[in-house]
Amino acid sequence: MAQDKIKITLKKSSSGSNPKQRAVLHGLGLRRINQTVVKADNACIRGMVFKVKHLIEVEEGA
Repeated sequence: MAQDKIKITLKKSSSGSNPKQRAVLHGLGLRRINQTVVKADNACIRGMVFKVKHLIEVEEGA
């Protein structure tokens, strides 16, 4: 059984954002603009994505 994946790309800088949002980006593994990570599509990751949705771009089924 293959698990679904999502591709997350940092599109805007985290400077000037809330320290909690910076921590979420760090937890997702995003440190530089245009850096992309592939994560499992689960409730935990979706919650993190929701917190920083204005800074990132998400692609379904990566």
